[in-house]
Amino acid sequence: MVLYRLTMMKIASYNIRKAIGTDRRRNPERIVEVLNEIDADVIALQEADRRFGQRHAVLPDRLLEAHSPYRSVPLAIQAGSMGWHGNAILVREGVEVTGHDVIHLPCLEPRGAVGVGVRLNGVALRLYGMHLDLSGLWRRRQAAAMLRHVEIANAHGAPLPSVLVGDTNEWTQGGGCLRDFARHYTILSCGRSFHARRPVASLDRIMVGEGLKARESGVHASALARRASDHLPVWAVLEQD
Repeated sequence: MVLYRLTMMKIASYNIRKAIGTDRRRNPERIVEVLNEIDADVIALQEADRRFGQRHAVLPDRLLEAHSPYRSVPLAIQAGSMGWHGNAILVREGVEVTGHDVIHLPCLEPRGAVGVGVRLNGVALRLYGMHLDLSGLWRRRQAAAMLRHVEIANAHGAPLPSVLVGDTNEWTQGGGCLRDFARHYTILSCGRSFHARRPVASLDRIMVGEGLKARESGVHASALARRASDHLPVWAVLEQD
């Protein structure tokens, strides 16, 4: 049995709302500042592409390169986009990307998820970023699809510890799709992330699989983050269980 020793890795998830803040201004530079504040090794983004037209990335590579230590994992299916159905993953300089994939989810409206294998200081894991449906029925179908995908990925490749993150759109605590995920993952208590100005719901989640545990976790609620998007970022520092 191979053990992956995770001394420390910080991950995060952030619904950036196409860089439109609570002041209704689109300001990608402000989002990049929040990313730098979070200071994670790997960050999953939701709503990272514009919704209509050519669906261009709201955080161009040149902006990330000039003002942050991050680069986007090349998930784009459409020219000019950075993600898949708005889901994207950023990695800090020095993090090795060992593989990536886009995941088709059953959906009422266009939805998807993305996965990436990462390695840092000899540590390897798979992180999946997702943005689930507004419908509770479809969220549960999407949760089942995610769990099947992870199972198949581990069956056909080297089994790796896995982490699922993203905007679940699940308002109930411990119900709906969260109950399905909880059969296989530990759902961290990061805190309330929505609405950024006055958080009342824990819509954004981090779920860790077997072999991992959180040393720390929380919501990044800086003054800038409260203005940059209608969601606050969630984060966790992981180590080997």
